Amino acid sequence: MARHPSDFRVTLWGSLLAGTVFLGFTACGGRSEPTEPAVCEPPARPEVRAFTQCGPKLDFTPINSYVGEFSDVIQDREDAVVFIDGRCTGTLIQASAGPVVLTAGHCVNAGDIPLIVFNFEDNADGDPLITEGTVIEQSIEPDYALIQLDVIPDVTPIPLTAQATEQLVIIQHPRGRPKVIAEGRYLDSCNQLIFYRDLDTLVGSSGAGVLNRQGHLLGVHTDGDCEVNGRGSNRGVTAEAIVEASAYLQNDDITEPSTATRTERADAPHARLGP
Repeated sequence: MARHPSDFRVTLWGSLLAGTVFLGFTACGGRSEPTEPAVCEPPARPEVRAFTQCGPKLDFTPINSYVGEFSDVIQDREDAVVFIDGRCTGTLIQASAGPVVLTAGHCVNAGDIPLIVFNFEDNADGDPLITEGTVIEQSIEPDYALIQLDVIPDVTPIPLTAQATEQLVIIQHPRGRPKVIAEGRYLDSCNQLIFYRDLDTLVGSSGAGVLNRQGHLLGVHTDGDCEVNGRGSNRGVTAEAIVEASAYLQNDDITEPSTATRTERADAPHARLGP
C-alpha cells in the first residue's frame, strides 16, 4: 500500500523517535590523526554510542547539494536509497528474481512488515513515497536482510558488485535525517567483511549500501570499531557474502565478480570466501 502523506515529515519523525534507541550496533567514523586502523582481525562488538559521533567532525552533504567526486553517478543511484521504519537505511537492489530492498539484518526480523520511505530528502527532487514490504530473508551472520516491497516505484535498482575502488561512498539517513552522502577510503576486505575509513555514519546509517566509484553496491554498512577521537574503521558485509548466504539472490546478481573468486564461483556456486 503506497501513501503520499500531506504532512510527511511529521509522520516520519514520529517513527524516528520510536526507533532511534534500537540502533546500538550502528557505526560511526570521523576525521582525526592519520593513524592507520587495524583491519582483518576478529571484530569485537563496538561500544554502544547511540547518540555520540566518532571524531570531532561529521562530513555529511545533503544529497541534492552534493557536487563531489561521485557526482557523475550518484544522482542516478540515490533514488534507490530508502529510510526503513524510522531507524535504518536500505537500498533497492537489482536481482534476477526481482528488485528487493537490502539492509542490515539487525534492523528487522524475519516476517516483519516495515515502512519503507523513498525520497525523504532536503529539496526533494520527487514526491515522497511511503510503502510497506515483507522481510523475506534475515540473518545476523552475515548481517543482512531482504525486503520485498508492496509497491516498487519507478527508480533504477542498484546492481551488486565485488569490485572495490579506492574511494567509496555511503548514501544514508543518519539519525533519521533527510538523505545525505559521505565519502571515504577503502581499506581492505577479508572474512566476508569490507573495511573503510574516514567515511562518516551515525545511528540510522545501518543497512546503507557501500558504493564503489561506479555507484555499484559493494556491501552493506553494519558496524563500526572507532574511538571517540576518530581512530579506527567502519565495516560492512560484502555483497558476495550476502549472495552466498541468500536463497533469493543468485551468483549472476553480482556484476563483475572479483578476479579472486571467479574460478571459485565456476566450480562451486556458493564457495566460502577465504580470510
